[in-house]
Amino acid sequence: MVGVNTRTSIDMTEGPLASGIIRFAIPVALASILQQLFNSADIAVVGHFCGKAAMAAVGANSSVINLQVSLFSGLAIGVNVVIAQALGKDDHEKARRGVHTAIALGLVSGLLLACLGFFTARPLLTLMQAPEDVLDLAVLYLRIYFSGMPVLMLYNFSAAVLRSWGDTKRPLYTLLLAGIINVLLNLLFVVGFGWAVAGVAIATVISNAVSAIMLLNFLHNEKGDIHLSLHDLAITPALFTEMLHIGLPAGLQSMLFSISNVVIQSGFNSFGSACVAGNATGLTYESYTNYMDSAFTQAAMTFSSQNYGAGNHKRCRQVMRLSILLGMLVVGAMCLACTLFAEPLCRIYTSDPEVLAYAVWRIDYAQRFQWIAVLYNVTSGILRSIGYSVIPTIISVFGICIFRLIWIATIFAAHHTYPVLASVYPITWLLTSVLMVAAYFLIAPRAWRKRAPS
Repeated sequence: MVGVNTRTSIDMTEGPLASGIIRFAIPVALASILQQLFNSADIAVVGHFCGKAAMAAVGANSSVINLQVSLFSGLAIGVNVVIAQALGKDDHEKARRGVHTAIALGLVSGLLLACLGFFTARPLLTLMQAPEDVLDLAVLYLRIYFSGMPVLMLYNFSAAVLRSWGDTKRPLYTLLLAGIINVLLNLLFVVGFGWAVAGVAIATVISNAVSAIMLLNFLHNEKGDIHLSLHDLAITPALFTEMLHIGLPAGLQSMLFSISNVVIQSGFNSFGSACVAGNATGLTYESYTNYMDSAFTQAAMTFSSQNYGAGNHKRCRQVMRLSILLGMLVVGAMCLACTLFAEPLCRIYTSDPEVLAYAVWRIDYAQRFQWIAVLYNVTSGILRSIGYSVIPTIISVFGICIFRLIWIATIFAAHHTYPVLASVYPITWLLTSVLMVAAYFLIAPRAWRKRAPS
């Protein structure tokens, strides 16, 4: 593959697969975990130095941000697949145009999100019934946060380009540095300058700008297929359409997941504040295993994209099997550890007996079985890597979103207990996995037959 820097990238079309998949997945997972830890630090700083109103103002924005960002972040999946396929095929011109289209898309989508977030901040937070005493602070935070969307999207799309090339280390190192800067600026702006909520938001924008500039500089200094020249920034219509075809369904899927999670959260809310607090505590550990699941999914998608582009279908099948096996082993080990040590882990966050009981229940009924989700996530990633993005989205929306809503409206309505509600997670993971694996065996062989092996 032309332009590969062996110090930072992984050769996905040749060499050992298992070690390559692990080398790819672990930095991606660590980057997500670090991001979660730094976001927690934001809330901790305002919570300790500004009081519960400021803390609530920051916390009230997470679902709004996820809802608006998820659609555009889905495009990054399209970027990853299209560029990885071009690199695997040694289509240097398509790879080069893909890089410049991706960065231009990141800038445009960031500007759109900045405008959207600024004008919809107050209506959305009002619609979500944000408490009146924190509404103005929450709106201020959200508007400042969204003003930094152009740099956040540039980071996401630049990271997608590097990962499509097999480089997951530099996005991780960049995020680590930016996260440290974020924490230091939080303390400076909040404690030193007394800027409270505005200080946390400004620190986030600055740290995101640092990470975006660093990745853009990496791409600018690269040679070969993924070299970025600012003079050549342009959206190639054919490549934009291809990226949209793969990325838009994934983005819509994430948005629908967010909506269904809001409905499920209303079910947990019906058990009272202790349940809400305990559920949030258990969900903290669940998010870490979810990041690891997502990392192996990204590895499977990227490795498969390059090998599909190269016409190496046998290796694509090996990628699928190894990604599922390794993902289930690693995620399963994490789930087992959290299950065995659920109570002491949850005591880090709370000593309240009722809250603690709900937190342990969350781990017992949901996270214990989260390794099942690896099966449907990896197979959906493989399908997207060969150009089929709509079908896994339809399956996921039915198996995860619609079935959960039906469960809440029927089974949970008839048996209003925490175990019945929490059990919907493993049930839908298993259902979606069966449907996704069936779709994989129906679609993938036909797709591979369209390309002659290299």
